[in-house]
Amino acid sequence: MSKTTPEQNKALVLEAFDTLFNQRDYAAAQRFWSDRYIQHSAHIAPGREGLFALVRTLPDALRYENQLIVAEGDYVIAHGRFANNGRARAWIAADIVRIENGKLAEHWDVLQEEATRAESVSGLPMFGDRFAV
Repeated sequence: MSKTTPEQNKALVLEAFDTLFNQRDYAAAQRFWSDRYIQHSAHIAPGREGLFALVRTLPDALRYENQLIVAEGDYVIAHGRFANNGRARAWIAADIVRIENGKLAEHWDVLQEEATRAESVSGLPMFGDRFAV
């Protein structure tokens, strides 16, 4: 079992997300996700193939943008936006990933539609420094 650093794990997650969500390179994405990948998200079917199948249903224009990524040991949390998802608003996500043997091994997420300025009680955007909608 190889031990990776938190910095390596963050870079791995960002490269994996770019490869799958932005480039839509499913063959290349297989090298990032474990073949024993555990999916805890309630809206994604089990395993790596469940995730890939979901992404195949989303518009080609889908883009993942990362705003913040932190890591502790084998866990990475990425705060990002999934824009052009085929819905009226982008998804703002906190993705939690466990890394094992240099691959994404387990995943949890919290998703919310991006709030408009009128909906934001705080008056602040959920992602970045300005409202997208």
